[in-house]
Amino acid sequence: MKISHIVSACVFAAVTGTVANAHATLEVKEAEVGSYYKAVVRIGHGCDGSATKSMRVQIPEGVLSVKPMPKPGWTLETVNGAYENSYELHGRTMTEGVKEVVWTGELAAPHFDEFVFMAKLDKSLPAGEMLFFPTVQSCFEGANPWVEIPAKGQDPHELKKPAPGLMLTAPNAHSH
Repeated sequence: MKISHIVSACVFAAVTGTVANAHATLEVKEAEVGSYYKAVVRIGHGCDGSATKSMRVQIPEGVLSVKPMPKPGWTLETVNGAYENSYELHGRTMTEGVKEVVWTGELAAPHFDEFVFMAKLDKSLPAGEMLFFPTVQSCFEGANPWVEIPAKGQDPHELKKPAPGLMLTAPNAHSH
């Protein structure tokens, strides 16, 4: 094998290894069922050198009353839809709400940023399980679909494009 091929293979391995470890992640990876949760989705890079132009976060069933944080210089959109189930929140029955949050702007490829929203984690969500927020990072050239959800028993670290995951915990008996 030629030296140039070995060097090219090493560079490719180094680059793809770095990309595989730089995912869309949640800053706080654990929250109590029935609590309010501040989700901070972090993006660590662009798409193969291309700047990010939008972030689309899918809101899973049982996550209610979503309120996204505006970002200076970015436009903000929420996509509403029907829930699969109905939920009680502050004495009201909720049958629809925010299903996606979309930020549109520009983030240079070598920079990172955070995309934030608040939400209520319904008390019916299963403590001890992971809740996933599929996220699509669109760039001016290409995209990073952070949407893979592990199968039951599968290690999320085995996935190439894992969705940000939140471990749901039982409510604290002493919380108000």
